[in-house]
Amino acid sequence: MKIAVFSTRAYDRQFMAEIATKSRAFSASHQLEFFDAHLRPDTVRVAEGYDAVCVFVNDVIDREVLERLYVGGVRLVALRCAGYNNVDLKAAQQIGVTVVRVPAYSPEAVAEHTVALILALNRKICRAYHRVREGNFSLEGLVGFNLRDKTVGLVGTGRIGATVARILGPGFGCNLLGFDPEPNQRCVELGLKYVTLPELVANSDIISLHAPLAPSTSHLINDSTIAMMKRDVMLINTSRGGLIDTKAVIKAIKTGKIGSLGLDVYEEEAGLFFYDRSLEAISDDVFARLLTFPNVLITGHQGFLTQEALEHIAQTTINNILEYALTGTCCNEVVAADLICSTGPKSKTSLAQPAGA
Repeated sequence: MKIAVFSTRAYDRQFMAEIATKSRAFSASHQLEFFDAHLRPDTVRVAEGYDAVCVFVNDVIDREVLERLYVGGVRLVALRCAGYNNVDLKAAQQIGVTVVRVPAYSPEAVAEHTVALILALNRKICRAYHRVREGNFSLEGLVGFNLRDKTVGLVGTGRIGATVARILGPGFGCNLLGFDPEPNQRCVELGLKYVTLPELVANSDIISLHAPLAPSTSHLINDSTIAMMKRDVMLINTSRGGLIDTKAVIKAIKTGKIGSLGLDVYEEEAGLFFYDRSLEAISDDVFARLLTFPNVLITGHQGFLTQEALEHIAQTTINNILEYALTGTCCNEVVAADLICSTGPKSKTSLAQPAGA
């Protein structure tokens, strides 16, 4: 098989190429070709003549792209991520294109980044760093709070959410609340209490999102849920940008309802993240407004970016391609639950499943 790998950076090429070379079965019969560009309607022609495409979180795999991929010879879409909200699964099934993913790839990577955002915001690490660099050793405005005995609400308690629970519960001594249609027994054993979403947002000092993006979770954080929150709450999102209504969050930051915000994802990140934009004016006015707040910390979707996670992503992706090439199927295939039903993918990929990169 010839595989066109889209949205690649140096680290993607390094880890994918290393794993592919180590696999005799893969290197003997299959070929990877790397492209910087995202897969979109205006770039899909690049995939003509390939048997498969390998894509990432900000590629567009809608019906138009899938139809053109199929005409060009592509029969497999291999996702280098757990989430698949950017794929029209129903169209893929109807057209005859198989979609596979990486269901888990080191939950510690995203979970630890989540905790890093919490600590950095709470203890004003970025502000303190810049002050000291400038010779300013004043402590004014740097007061934080102890995490011990604070209540942390986890929206989504799959592998990543459960890892955050383990770090913050037994590790920091936080009280844990969780919201998930499929409770995780591991989290219960850590002392987490499952509640409704209104109960969680009303009683949490810190709210951290670890849910997949689906019609039922789109803009889960909005004017209504924000109104229920404690004043000065900390909100963290390392999952999917679309879980948050950004304009509603900005209003809440301005009023002090949201005391601090940590983001590793953004709803309109596709044209922004993973590129050097330092010499350009940011045309997204909503994102530019977020950057003006001193109590907002944003990283560019790097939660997954550890050596262990990249190795696991590459290995699982290569294995998925090999399994499909040998059998025509794959254990990590993602399918629509019902071609007639519009509710989306199978319920097995609920909030309890990983929602990282």
